[in-house]
Amino acid sequence: MSGHNKWSTIKHKKGRADAKRGKLFTKLIREITVSARESGGDVESNPRLRAAVASAKASNMPADNIKRAIQRGTGEIPGVVYEEVQYEGYGPGGAAVLLQTLTDNRNRTTPEVRHIFTKNGGNLGENGCVSWLFTRKGLLLVARTDELDEDTLLEQALEAGAEDLDTTDSDYYRVYTAPEELHMVKESLEAGGVVVEGAEIDMEPSTTQKLEGKKAAQMIRLMEAFEDQDDVQNVWANFDIDDSLLDGA
Repeated sequence: MSGHNKWSTIKHKKGRADAKRGKLFTKLIREITVSARESGGDVESNPRLRAAVASAKASNMPADNIKRAIQRGTGEIPGVVYEEVQYEGYGPGGAAVLLQTLTDNRNRTTPEVRHIFTKNGGNLGENGCVSWLFTRKGLLLVARTDELDEDTLLEQALEAGAEDLDTTDSDYYRVYTAPEELHMVKESLEAGGVVVEGAEIDMEPSTTQKLEGKKAAQMIRLMEAFEDQDDVQNVWANFDIDDSLLDGA
């Protein structure tokens, strides 16, 4: 793996504050609704919906909320129609930033995204300016423990259908899969006794941009600002910041 997207691991380490649970539920409901609208409300035959429902359950979303979100997507009950819009730009030090948004008003979201970039030392770019740097992957996070041997995990992961195992993070093994194989690999590893702490579709960069000092601090603030923006579903970047700085973020 030539690049490494650290943000997904950072988010998992920091966890989700209770005060943000409502915001997280809103993002998950949007994803479920759009997934059901695009490919139907059957979880088993709709991989994107299956992933969204799994994330919602992992975040302890009530089953009724999930059901209603699916019904809004299929048109069984009325609901807001969201548009999926991708934004691309540059953060401090020229780091590439890729955003996935779901919005009911592009004319509101675009200036808000531009403002967040500008306020935090970056700038909004044209479509295609950085997306070519990223490849869509399935990502599973497995905590490092004394009981879990790296070679054993690699063997189990490859047998389950995984593509790669990244061991550069000090706290987690990162298991990469084809996007459509994410939950099959997760279920296979769990059946073999491996505890999977995180599962998501990730965008992995082919190269990374080293950031230090002020630019590193600005980059973290930029990423957190995007996480807090209501219409932003996912944010990815190719920064490389020393773990000692990230741990205090």
